Order: sequence, then C-alpha cells, then structure tokens
Amino acid sequence: MNTKTKFQIPSPPSAFPFESRFVEVLGRKIHYVETGKGEPVLFFHGNPTSSYLWRNVIGPVAEATSRRVLAFDLLGFGQSDKPTDIDYTLRLHADIIESFIEQLELKNLILVGDDWCGALATHYAVGHRGNVQGLALMETFLWPMTWEDDFDPKFRAPFKLMRSPFGYLFTQVFNIMTKKLIPEHCPISPEALNYYIRSCPTVASRKALGSFPKLLPVEGKPQASYDFFMEMQHGLKSFKAPVLWIKASPGVVPSDDYAPQAKRLNEVKALIPQLEIQPFGPGHHFLAEERP
Repeated sequence: MNTKTKFQIPSPPSAFPFESRFVEVLGRKIHYVETGKGEPVLFFHGNPTSSYLWRNVIGPVAEATSRRVLAFDLLGFGQSDKPTDIDYTLRLHADIIESFIEQLELKNLILVGDDWCGALATHYAVGHRGNVQGLALMETFLWPMTWEDDFDPKFRAPFKLMRSPFGYLFTQVFNIMTKKLIPEHCPISPEALNYYIRSCPTVASRKALGSFPKLLPVEGKPQASYDFFMEMQHGLKSFKAPVLWIKASPGVVPSDDYAPQAKRLNEVKALIPQLEIQPFGPGHHFLAEERP
C-alpha cells in the first residue's frame, strides 16, 4: 500500500536551503550543513539517505533549542567523497565520525541518529561519554541480529540477497535501495527522491550504500560487525546520559507488525533504564521524510 495514501500526509518540501560546507577528515572530504548558534546538536543519517534527510528538521530544532545544529554526510554518501579503493567498514565510519567531531571541535553534543547511524552515534557516545549530553534515536538497532528474530519473512529474502554475491546487482547496479525502498516507505516528492538518486549517480559511487547490508551483524557474521555491536552494548551498561527513542507505528526497526522483533525495544529498555520512548504516530522507516 502506498504510504502517502495510507497516512494521507503530503510530501515535505524538497528544497535544501543550507550552505554546503566541507572539511577534510582522514584525507577525505566530508560534507555538512549547519544552522544556529550554541552547543551543538549533530544529526546522523542512515542508508541510503544523507544529510538531506534532515532538511526540514534542523532549522526548527535550532530555533526551538537555541543551539547550533549540524547534519553531515557519511563517507560514501550525499556530497561527501565516495572512494572506491577502500572497504567500507563500521570501524571506518566510526573513525570518520570521531575525526569529524574533533575537526569541528564539537563539545557537549546531543546526537540524533537514524537507521544505521543510530548505532554509529551510540557507539561514539559510549566511547566519548564526557562529550555527549544525550542521544535521540529512531528506526535503528543496537543489538546483534538473527534472521528469525529481526527479519520479517517479507524482508528476509531481500536482505539475504543483498548479502550474497548478487547483492552488487541489487544495490549498486540497479540502485534498488534508493529507487524502490525510499518511495515504498515514505511519501516523497520526485524532486526529493531525485536528490538521493543524483548524489550517487554511478555504479561505483554506490559502493558505500551497497556495503551496509553486508555489515549487518546477523548470526554472528561478519565477526567484525558482531564485535562492534557487542563493544557498544558493553559500553551502554554504564552509559548515564538521557536517551530518547522515537518510535513510529508500525515502524520497521523494530516493527510492531513482527512480534519477535517488537520485543527488541523492551530489551533495549532493560539495557538502558533511562531510555524514554516517544511515540511518533503512524510511520514506517524514513521518519524525517514522512513527517519532519
């Protein structure tokens, strides 16, 4: 069912009214935008989006909080560099994030993480807790996965395909993550969808986009991803800053529609007692596109 019809909400404005800024991080050019002044709020996007996801959010947040609000593009996404001679790993993304924050001298941060970057933001927070005032997370996961507990059967086969040798065709050649997944899970204008498509215009430029499905820590594989998430979970046991989880209904990660996965949020609440769950209302996965 088309989500625009189901929820009867219009596509949000497509304009991106911010000056593009760039900073060199570990020898790579990273793109970001910002607005406002004060202590920083840093927005992290997921896959296959970019800082453009937050175009209708960061301005109102800056105005409401009297803070400096920034959104950046991960390496390989948006207007950041898209090297093809490297392996995109969670450690690489974590190192880029850490160095980006250091380069811009961002202190006393509030981090906002969506999708994959909920985990990457949390990983930074537990490793730099003295620099983080709080976390806001949505449509993300902070745990190692299993096929049975974390993948509704309708998603299981596509993700197994993306992790197989045929995943290259699915994610990089045909760009299904952008061209099919985004419009199926949120109301989005042709202009906004085209921004995401144009940001990764070639097969080679979509390497980072295609790497994330293979990095999911499923059934203990890949080992490096499993270790990354276990390290983060260990750090969360002593993390004391406030954590807000914005939960859509039904949502996708975790989804109300798949009982084994729905229990994950209770497990996170047990791990992070100070976590507060804030209902978003009707929504799927790209919440800032659905209702900024």
